[in-house]
Amino acid sequence: MRPLLLLLAALAAAPASAERLTLDRIHGETSLAGPGVRSLRVSPDGERVTFLRGSADNQYQLDLWEYNTKSKATRRLIDSKRLVPTEELSLEEKARRERARTAGLSGILNYFWSPDGKQLLVPIAGNLYLVDAAKPDAARKVASGNVTDPKISPRGRYVSFVRDQNLVVIDLKTGAERALTTDGKGTIHNGEAEFVAQEEMSQHTGYYWAPDDSAIAYRRYDEAPVPVARRFEIFADRTEVIDQHYPAAGDPNVLIDLMVVNPATGEQRKVDLGAEKDIYLIRADFSADAKTLVYQRQSRDQKRLDLVAVDVATLAQRPLLTETSKTWVEINNDLRFLKGRNAFIWASERSGRKHLYLYDLNGKLLHPISRGEWGVDDILAVDEGANKVYISSNREAVIDKQAYFLALDGSTADKPTRITKGDGWHEAAFAGNGKLFVETYSNPNTPPQVSIRKPDGSMVEWLEKNELNANHPYAKYLPDHLPTEYGSMKAADGQTLYYSIIKPANFDASKRYPVFLFTYGGPHSQRVTRTWGNYFDQYMAQQGFVVFRLDNRGSGRRERQFTDTLYGNLGKHEVEDQVAGVDWLAKQSFVDPKRIGVFGWSYGGFMTLRLLAAASDKIAMGVSVAPVTDWALYDTHYTERYVGATPKSNPAAYEQSGVFAHLDGLKSPLLLIHGMADDNVLFTNTTRLIDDLVKRNVQFELMTYPGAKHGISGRTSQRHVFGMIESFFKKNLGGTEAK
Repeated sequence: MRPLLLLLAALAAAPASAERLTLDRIHGETSLAGPGVRSLRVSPDGERVTFLRGSADNQYQLDLWEYNTKSKATRRLIDSKRLVPTEELSLEEKARRERARTAGLSGILNYFWSPDGKQLLVPIAGNLYLVDAAKPDAARKVASGNVTDPKISPRGRYVSFVRDQNLVVIDLKTGAERALTTDGKGTIHNGEAEFVAQEEMSQHTGYYWAPDDSAIAYRRYDEAPVPVARRFEIFADRTEVIDQHYPAAGDPNVLIDLMVVNPATGEQRKVDLGAEKDIYLIRADFSADAKTLVYQRQSRDQKRLDLVAVDVATLAQRPLLTETSKTWVEINNDLRFLKGRNAFIWASERSGRKHLYLYDLNGKLLHPISRGEWGVDDILAVDEGANKVYISSNREAVIDKQAYFLALDGSTADKPTRITKGDGWHEAAFAGNGKLFVETYSNPNTPPQVSIRKPDGSMVEWLEKNELNANHPYAKYLPDHLPTEYGSMKAADGQTLYYSIIKPANFDASKRYPVFLFTYGGPHSQRVTRTWGNYFDQYMAQQGFVVFRLDNRGSGRRERQFTDTLYGNLGKHEVEDQVAGVDWLAKQSFVDPKRIGVFGWSYGGFMTLRLLAAASDKIAMGVSVAPVTDWALYDTHYTERYVGATPKSNPAAYEQSGVFAHLDGLKSPLLLIHGMADDNVLFTNTTRLIDDLVKRNVQFELMTYPGAKHGISGRTSQRHVFGMIESFFKKNLGGTEAK
């Protein structure tokens, strides 16, 4: 059934006592999306599908559940409150959750299957439990203290984790615990990913197991060279002074080493990463036979990436391949070693779009696996026996995500076979052998539906059908649910920009309405998608606003010509495109061109400031949350990648890419919001802006949140901040009535 027909059917079944959507309900204890699931995994034996789900009375407290593929029964395996009634998190764990974007959640945030599918490793609040999948009530604590990044080794002999900056293993046969490193303290860290690796490289681990349990490759870094940013984390009842090693653009990075350790003996060896020490170690991987260690080394300017092979026995090295770019080489997590072909899959954007290539273990290109005027998002699974690699892509619609398979032998490089059905957003979690996958599907009218499917996409069983019937938590709001329309326009250089628009409640085409323009605008981000869950957009449309989003040049999941446009001058082309969107809105008969406002967070906060500075004659007001105001204050890996220089090597690029050089044009009302303990976009960005605006005698409003990090997370804080945003829009756009 088509999404619109599904929605109409749901509307017909909705209760007569309909209610309007409220901010209290959006940020309530229970989810409007229904019984949502996350961290979907198929057990190694294929008998269970496990997932995390919020408790019945609190969507933010996550428990571990399973669906048994034989009995067709769903049950809660582990009640997180039973394991740990009250969580007390270390500062390191709080920072790690902020990096992983899980701040605000509690309970079980991750888990791992043993290779035989009989046990689960469950970390919670710094403790580590082994759980028998058949007898989950008998959870056994195997480690405690400040435990982070736990894993079960590939063969299942060991449990490994990081504690107090050292790498530790437990031999599950003997129960003996061994600290593989002991020098981790102060500025020395073992087995961890450094700040920029976590924040900008999507590297949330710092150690990598060999597939036969014989070795662990791990990062050892010293952050002593990194300047200390003294942050004052201001809470409601106290102020804490935090000395954080924060590598701002142009500053020294950590000194990084790659080590190899034998988990049985503790024997340590050091891999030579080359003469140039000012590099980024992206990640390391072992070949399928565990004889070769492969690491990725990126130059400081990020225009070169080397893939290097290391003989594990001798540590002798040989280069496999090198990627170069005039702007930056994009990194990914798609390297896959094949067991039966003495080959590996490599993802590259060398053609201008991300595609997959097959190489032999000497670094010889065998053939492309994919090619064409489309790109691969990610590798989902590899089934060597079936000659298939499963991928996600927006091949047929930029605003959608679908799953496909390709032949490993390259015979289908131009024509992948789509296995997911229905326009919208499909997330697929495959079994390790590629023989089964769990699909989460949604679109703007369909909340997330979770099903178990065969590799060809055919249905096996619903895991969570999540029908929008009278019992669904969103049912009472369905009568006021407004459709999302999609369209495209051209940028100044002819490239295609995609937008979404929600017209307000009780829409009358003869009247003019105010506009709520949401923007992010930064690289790696796509905000115009055919998916469920933009509740605040729905809410603002129901309050009488035209809600508009536009993905400008530089946004994610597009070809390199599109993303590279922003290189060297952040804000310029992004602002041009958003202003083009504002001009398009102003021409619509149902838009009041004098009542267009903009809101953005993080990069979107930066964009809000730049938009008001560039077009206060067209944009009536703005809300900027946690903005970067001076890119010299932001971290090395992100900033130098896109600005293409350091503040010292090209100060003009930083001046033009920031906010301060453009503030003469900022005339419209501004609400500035920032968390007072933000360790990502440091609060200094806002204090500097405050000082500059005061000197210019520019009036503005300010809201700061004591103790809040970058996401200003937590139910009450989220409810408050979005209430502030709504109020500011209503106050400055003269009410929401149509004119």
